[in-house]
Amino acid sequence: MAFRPTPAALRRAFLALALPALAACGREHARPEPPPAAPAATAPVAAPPLRIGLALGGGAAKGFAHIGVIKILEANGIEADVVAGTSAGSVVGALYAGGLDAFAMQERAVALDEASIRDVRLFSGGLVQGQKLQDYVNAQVGGRPIERLGKPFAAVATRLDSGDRVVFVRGNTGQAVRASSSVPGVFEPARIGQHAYVDGGVVSPVPVDAARQLGADLVIAVDISTRASGAVPDHLLGIVNQSIAIMGQRLGAEERARAEVVIRPQVDDIGPASFEQRSRAILQGERAALAAMPQIRAAIERRQRERAAALAPRPAQPEPAADEVDCGGTWVRRLNPFRRAADVCG
Repeated sequence: MAFRPTPAALRRAFLALALPALAACGREHARPEPPPAAPAATAPVAAPPLRIGLALGGGAAKGFAHIGVIKILEANGIEADVVAGTSAGSVVGALYAGGLDAFAMQERAVALDEASIRDVRLFSGGLVQGQKLQDYVNAQVGGRPIERLGKPFAAVATRLDSGDRVVFVRGNTGQAVRASSSVPGVFEPARIGQHAYVDGGVVSPVPVDAARQLGADLVIAVDISTRASGAVPDHLLGIVNQSIAIMGQRLGAEERARAEVVIRPQVDDIGPASFEQRSRAILQGERAALAAMPQIRAAIERRQRERAAALAPRPAQPEPAADEVDCGGTWVRRLNPFRRAADVCG
């Protein structure tokens, strides 16, 4: 005789199977922690090359020290990408931007005849006209305008009628240098277009900001400005030079502070017209740059680290699933889509 389960037995068996399944559907489960994923292989982001700027300050004959600074920088594998110059710094800066290395500039400096860059006109009160300086610079750079030099270059001058700082980055190279170097009371103001210009040291003794305008990420400034020493200069050029230095001391300090490195060759005892001490000025530039090399290298490394950190990719944050609820920082999966979030977390 075949076994026939009674209706009551069938109901008991059905409930025994269905109740655990129904209970499972009503429970919420914490999201299981996924196994740690292997970090995705990403190609390192190459930072663009660091653009080093050189800001060469004014100081008449003391400007030969700039050549010594550039010589040591080159010897240590550091080449400026952009160059800004004020007054004497604009002369050296134009030659450097035009493609001359430090040794070539030193050869020309040693052979330089002062008369070849100084043209005194008696009918203008004995002032230097500046045309010879303009012609000399243009000859050294092959007659190229500023925008066609080997490096971006800026010559800083002061507009005589307004006192505004003017940064020449295009046009006649020698003419811009002449304007930047027109020491008031010594040189005639340089006329370009409708305006007259005098020495850039009146408004920017060390042109750090001009180097930044050229795109420098890091600026090495060379300060050869005269500091008031308590002694009264005994000649016109010295009086004028010290007067400009006094006027620009505070302004120059503010601008120098915006450079990463400031090199100060010991040339205070070299007179502004002492061309016979050019070799000593070059040597002082070498000594000062050599002493500053640890600081320069540290500044370059620091700037490179900052740029690399800024370009490093950020790790992507995982997106929560659509059926998960944030319960105070713990994500819980909602198996029943009709349950409220408060009930899931409660």
